[in-house]
Amino acid sequence: MNRTDQLLGNPLKFQSELETVLCSGFELSSAALVKKALSLALGVEHTESIRPRGIEVAATLMKLNADAQTIQATLLSEPRLRESLEHSFIEEHFGATIANLVKNINWLNTFGAYSKDVINVPEQAETLRQMLVAMVDDVRAVIVKLAYRIQRLRNLPGEEYEMRLYIARETLDIYAPLASRLGIGQLKWELEDLAFRYLEPRIYKTLANSLTENRADRENYLGKFIDHIQNLLESEGIKADVYGRPKHIYSIWRKMRRKQVGFNELYDIRAIRILVKKLSTCYEVLGLVHGHWQYIPKEFDDYIANPKSNGYQSLHTVVAGSEGALVEIQIRTHEMDQFSEMGVAAHWRYKEGGNRNAAVEKSIGSLRNFLESKKSDEGLVEDFRTELYSDRIFVLTPDGELKNLIEGATPLDFAYAIHTEVGHRCRGAKVNGRIVNLAYTLKSGEQIEILTSKDGGPNRSWLNPHMGYLKTHTALNKVRAWFRQQDHEKNLHDGKGILEKERQRLGIQDLNIDDLLKRFRLSRQEELFIRIGRGDINSIQVANALDIPELSKNMLPVKAPKAKQEKDRIQVQGIGNMLTTFPKCCQPVPGDSIIGYITMGKGVTIHQRECSNILSLPLEKQGRLVEVDWGHEDELFSVKIHVEAIDRQGLLKDITQILSNAHVNIIDADIHTNKDDLLVHMNLTIEIRNAGELRQVLAGINQLHNILEARREN
Repeated sequence: MNRTDQLLGNPLKFQSELETVLCSGFELSSAALVKKALSLALGVEHTESIRPRGIEVAATLMKLNADAQTIQATLLSEPRLRESLEHSFIEEHFGATIANLVKNINWLNTFGAYSKDVINVPEQAETLRQMLVAMVDDVRAVIVKLAYRIQRLRNLPGEEYEMRLYIARETLDIYAPLASRLGIGQLKWELEDLAFRYLEPRIYKTLANSLTENRADRENYLGKFIDHIQNLLESEGIKADVYGRPKHIYSIWRKMRRKQVGFNELYDIRAIRILVKKLSTCYEVLGLVHGHWQYIPKEFDDYIANPKSNGYQSLHTVVAGSEGALVEIQIRTHEMDQFSEMGVAAHWRYKEGGNRNAAVEKSIGSLRNFLESKKSDEGLVEDFRTELYSDRIFVLTPDGELKNLIEGATPLDFAYAIHTEVGHRCRGAKVNGRIVNLAYTLKSGEQIEILTSKDGGPNRSWLNPHMGYLKTHTALNKVRAWFRQQDHEKNLHDGKGILEKERQRLGIQDLNIDDLLKRFRLSRQEELFIRIGRGDINSIQVANALDIPELSKNMLPVKAPKAKQEKDRIQVQGIGNMLTTFPKCCQPVPGDSIIGYITMGKGVTIHQRECSNILSLPLEKQGRLVEVDWGHEDELFSVKIHVEAIDRQGLLKDITQILSNAHVNIIDADIHTNKDDLLVHMNLTIEIRNAGELRQVLAGINQLHNILEARREN
């Protein structure tokens, strides 16, 4: 038993010494408030069998270098104080920040949305993790909750068997991944190992025994190996930190399962890390290591020259030491090592395959800086508070199932997120038991009940953006699809009529439907007629697709007359029909702010005002700039867009559906998928009417699942 455990065993007896431990490193004013909070926590009756949970958690957080406010709030969140300590009292004696933090901690400690249903649905576990962070406005509450979970696991042997399994499973599903995402490695490893110990006791014991049996020999071997490397580096004048890496049972088990190998076949049971000052020194050290020991080529990875997608950089190699023992060696700079610790957001995505999100990555980095500082930094806390999941809300069904929606979503959006038919038959909604308007803006934590009718369908007013009924693109698409389906017979009839008129207008005797189906990549005539009837395929596309053999036999091919071009619409200082050209540098479209440049022989070239060529124009040439503006005709303009995404089934279909719904044509597409990291890069050329339409299309694509970025290509 260490000294901290002795103090916690009888906190009243050792109050003075506990004060010293919990106030270490704090300024006098902050330390005084910690002592005051400790006195309140000690005011609750404790026994040796029922230890002071809040004090024990505070001691754990001190090892994380937590700030004074976090320690105060942890002590004041002692479970036995929850009913007796009023919010107003905490605010009066400790301030509004501490009172709010205690409120958040108590909410997390009493939150009980985890269930067996969550165990069987991984997406629910992910949503619950996000909700736990989004529902508190001070992220330090989540850190305290994780420390409380550590304390709960440490005391779990006294619980009943079913409760032990429940707590352990919840820990691995919810809290260990959350600790990983927050970059708190110390808590992550202990959460995983303790939970694994209860879930798989026999496997845990076997691996623990395997580590224990050979620990002395392994540590002795690594000690000699490290001494050998340090002597080798010193002989070359290289200064480096060399140390062994601790092994964790849960991570060993996961690696054994992933690689389908036995314990003794793992390379990194014996593992060391070498930290140097400069990047070039990494390769110098690698050369010395490979020159001194035989290395295994297939186990060598250069993540410095080729960083992982999350930005991780390091050299990894496995060498055969004396007696043929394999040792894994990681070589990196101190900065790279710091990034691997602070940039944990990228690390967990690599491990778990989640989406990248710049706001989360910035927030996690800010959190790590905050954890490493003894001083409270309100700016960092505020960054996390405003950026993390700021564009999402988390709401519950009457059965406690979580739904993750965009900020501003309505009960009608929620209904469609439950099921398409629930959305179609929705006639009302209750939020926390109170009937609300279907355009009501939902808030995180609310419980929604949808009121439905047996028959009926959507109302066309739901599609009116000014009414505010629907905010999610998915729900809007479902409503549009319903109305398209209802108009099936009408579209079928109209499509046949349009096609027949085009046939007669072009003088085609025999219409080859099969050629048209191939041209539009359709399988059924009925589908072709319906798409023509509802305007997905317009009459111009039909005319261009029709083959006219009579003409091709007797006439030379001629170019079709061009539609009115962009330059025909431009007005130069109020005058139209002047010679204008569009250079490839910035590709302006209607809605962009534009300016003209008078050239020699090419008329006026039209640029965006922010075009780099315009901004860098020499002073002597700026006199050639003239004011220009767009005309008012509704013409189409070609624009290149770039989409980056993580590959999934139906991705391209969803993107083209958005473009189709916006009546935007794709005139060129270049798509590339990297099989190693499943990243998809799409370069699409589309026809749009103005910049507003372009923004709408990009916003719709960006809302799709697995989309990393959709932007205009400049």
